Amino acid sequence: MSFFILHTNDFHNRLTPEKATRIKNLKQALAERCLLLLDAGDAISAGNLNYHLQGEPILDLMNTCGYDAMALGNREFHFTKTGLHCKISRAKFPILCANLYVKDDPSLYSKPMDSYFAPSPGLPLQAAFSKTTPLHQKVLVVGLSVPMITSRMASRHVSAYLFEQPLKVATEIIPQLQAWIRPDLTIALTHIGITRDRALAKSLPTLDLIIGGHSHDVLTHGEWVGNTLVVQTGCYARHIGYVEWDTNRDRGDKRRLTAWIETL
Repeated sequence: MSFFILHTNDFHNRLTPEKATRIKNLKQALAERCLLLLDAGDAISAGNLNYHLQGEPILDLMNTCGYDAMALGNREFHFTKTGLHCKISRAKFPILCANLYVKDDPSLYSKPMDSYFAPSPGLPLQAAFSKTTPLHQKVLVVGLSVPMITSRMASRHVSAYLFEQPLKVATEIIPQLQAWIRPDLTIALTHIGITRDRALAKSLPTLDLIIGGHSHDVLTHGEWVGNTLVVQTGCYARHIGYVEWDTNRDRGDKRRLTAWIETL
């Protein structure tokens, strides 16, 4: 049987009600065969310093589409706890980022496995998300974001949060999560750009799929890096991406995953 994963990235507040309705209808038309609807970040247009106290209305549109999860983009990040909460508060789906942590929390690599699947105290995000298909296959989705403030930057003094390097976190955490969940499909939902996505695929060949954003690349049929398929749909709500997963094929068979995009 085949399942479909729909994906978008880098709306930058260009998602219209009409396009949101189209996304919703595409997902509904696939019914149970649409396994996931995912976004790779930068849905909003707010800058890194400003934010709306009432949250971002585009997230209401994304709620109506039926998104299952979204990666934290640099536009969604804010260095204060109030700002980060306001920016993402209207999302009714998980926002994922495994490489962001509360500055004074030393437990980035020492958490219980189940804690990666829920928001932590002081951080309204979660590292990962999982889903089981109607045929009982398990899918693991892990979020990674471009580092905005790190422990080496002067801005760390005013920030409530710090980023670790995404590839470092991915190679440390994802194998642990894979061993714990034993997924049939592992997805990195990233907002780190195509260059880092390619490096991630090379560094972690157990990844099946990278759904990326940040660099605004249009990968019409995706790009294979080893046995990992990398996909991205450009920007500004111009396209929606499809990945078809043939569950009857073994990992390593490049016909297992097929990618294409359509105009929204």
